[in-house]
Amino acid sequence: MKTNITKQDLINFEDEIANCFNNKQIRAPIHLQDGNLDQLIEIFKEVNEDDWICTNWRSHSQCLLKGVSSQELKQAILDNKSISLCFAKHKIVSSAIVGGTIPIATGLAMDIKRKKQTNKVWCFLGEMTSTLGIFHENYEYSFNHQLPITYVVEDNGKSVCTNTRNTWNNHQLPKEPEDINLYEEGEIYKSKYLYYFKYNLDKYPHAGPGGKRIQF
Repeated sequence: MKTNITKQDLINFEDEIANCFNNKQIRAPIHLQDGNLDQLIEIFKEVNEDDWICTNWRSHSQCLLKGVSSQELKQAILDNKSISLCFAKHKIVSSAIVGGTIPIATGLAMDIKRKKQTNKVWCFLGEMTSTLGIFHENYEYSFNHQLPITYVVEDNGKSVCTNTRNTWNNHQLPKEPEDINLYEEGEIYKSKYLYYFKYNLDKYPHAGPGGKRIQF
């Protein structure tokens, strides 16, 4: 998509939301992004206006890059919808349920194919979610039926505060490309159905703006 949104714009927006949270203007969990902004900007250059975005609880930047105005997005967050942002006009669906949008993404891709439309679905998820059965089943179904969908795995190595690979006692996750470690830091592995990149979430904790971590 053609957009005037810059990396600094995305950073400034998250800082503004963090200040709102610290000033008690938001009374629900928020998930803020950092470390993955360069990759998101690159990916959204391939996203068309008519494409669907299915994502999770950390989706502020995806919404801005898909065309949601900063004013509309901020108001939705102030209305305590930070982790479940949905904008029908912009074809954005998100959910705080782990893996919740994956089958929705598959259904949308099926509908697009049956109607012989030219748009597609982009489904964003974390690396821990990529280990779930719901992802494996939907990925294999989409691949075998050649649905118009690309899954984007954003790998920050953690599920809340837990190291993903330590949890599974395996340094190679099920859909992690075998040669991903040969890529330069931040580089995106790209195939028809899977985009995969690693990043560090350093500035913000799992939820909240920093300082005291929110656990739930």
